[in-house]
Amino acid sequence: MFSNFDFNVIERSWKYLFFDGMAFTLQLTALAMIGGIVVGTLLALSRLSSIKPLSVVAGGYVNLVRSIPLVLVIFWFYFLVPYIGSWVIGIFSGVAPGAVAWLLDTLGVRWTAGQPIKVGAFSSCLITFIMFEACYYCEIMRAGIQSISRGQVWAGYALGLNYWQTMGSIVLPQAFRNMTPVLLTQTVVLFQDVSLVYVLSITDFVGAASKVAQRDGRLVEMYLFVALVYFVLCYGLSSAVKQLQSRIAIIR
Repeated sequence: MFSNFDFNVIERSWKYLFFDGMAFTLQLTALAMIGGIVVGTLLALSRLSSIKPLSVVAGGYVNLVRSIPLVLVIFWFYFLVPYIGSWVIGIFSGVAPGAVAWLLDTLGVRWTAGQPIKVGAFSSCLITFIMFEACYYCEIMRAGIQSISRGQVWAGYALGLNYWQTMGSIVLPQAFRNMTPVLLTQTVVLFQDVSLVYVLSITDFVGAASKVAQRDGRLVEMYLFVALVYFVLCYGLSSAVKQLQSRIAIIR
């Protein structure tokens, strides 16, 4: 069965696969994880807020995004973000033109009124994954916040802390500790989902393997290698998360 396989294609291209493809995948995963957790925590606090309009808007956004396939969100953001960004910049430029001009110059963004801004494939994908994964991180953090006894919240108020001080000093540190294994598990899922940027012809790990496979006519070998790498990494990370979960459970 494997007599016609040319596994030398992996030896010839492994540097390109890992130094270009996997490096891109890990970079996008790390940045999307950080941004997603930050935005997701803000969404979770908004959903639990006593301000009804804020809670409704945050809940509606989370439910809407979670109901849409990720590949469609990638396409939408890739084609729509330049126009949405131009529209947003146009609004703020009418309010504070000097500040907007300084910010655009700092970021190296060239903008002409009525024209889409140049976001770039990486920036577009990063925004997509942050806004999409934030909805899942939001639900994880919401569960973590709700797992903290309300008595601790009232104790914080009794000490004279306001809402944000209570959340930052008492609730969120415990919620993050409780939800760390679940957050890391969602990050493993994010690592797998990053491979979907392949549909935009971006050179992630899968995209790099596809280019090598098309060039050398070795699709089976390359895709088997990609599957093996993903299995080893994801299984190893999942096992590490289980070990961490056990240690946290013992601490409790």
